[in-house]
Amino acid sequence: MVLPATPSFRLDGRRALVTGAGRGIGVALAAALAEAGAQVTLAARSVDEIVSVARAIGDAGGQAVPAVLDVTDLAAVTAFFADRPAFDILVNNAGTNRPMSVADVDVDDYDAVLDLNLKSVFFVSQACVRQMIAAGGPGSLIHIGSQMGHVGAPNRSLYCASKWAIEGMSKAFALDLAPHGIRSNTIAPTFIETPMTKPFLADSEFRAGILQKIKVGRFGRPEDLMGALLYLASDASALVTGSSLLVDGGWTAE
Repeated sequence: MVLPATPSFRLDGRRALVTGAGRGIGVALAAALAEAGAQVTLAARSVDEIVSVARAIGDAGGQAVPAVLDVTDLAAVTAFFADRPAFDILVNNAGTNRPMSVADVDVDDYDAVLDLNLKSVFFVSQACVRQMIAAGGPGSLIHIGSQMGHVGAPNRSLYCASKWAIEGMSKAFALDLAPHGIRSNTIAPTFIETPMTKPFLADSEFRAGILQKIKVGRFGRPEDLMGALLYLASDASALVTGSSLLVDGGWTAE
């Protein structure tokens, strides 16, 4: 008997782009891709952060280059992709949140959250897949969504709107791109302890309420997303597209 071989999680020779790669979740995702052998481009607005991350990845034996990019500047996005060969893996990680009651949201708040969390994801993906298709594919798009793309929450109308939209957008991407061998999936984490969530989690009452909903009894860490990312980026998930991988500690299981 010849046993089936487990598909590889290795990414040797593949080119990966991670947006929002300068801190928190983005650093962990970039490190995971580099450790698996990918050549990683780190995109963010802050040059100092991504230079530091690239240096750390290089010191660990990986390959990473920094690239200053504001993903909400669509002209800059077009120029960014025009200057580079096609990527094999795109990780849409850049995002933001402005928690507040729906009664308090103004147009500036709406634009700040939806432009970064949704509009930029759409057009970065579009520019990336145009090159993937021209190069003959295959490819993997991975969008960092949220459990808030599956449930609602108080003071999260903007964030939920953007993350629910990401889920629907990714499914439609999957259908458009399947004939080209390009897959599209989301990772939907619970609250991860990062610089962005630190101010919210500093509130002891808020912190306790969140922990009641995370059934495993702890907040997420960036490292909790690294395995999920490698699965969706690699040949191990070759038949997976249009799906959402919940990494939520049981939040949405109720």
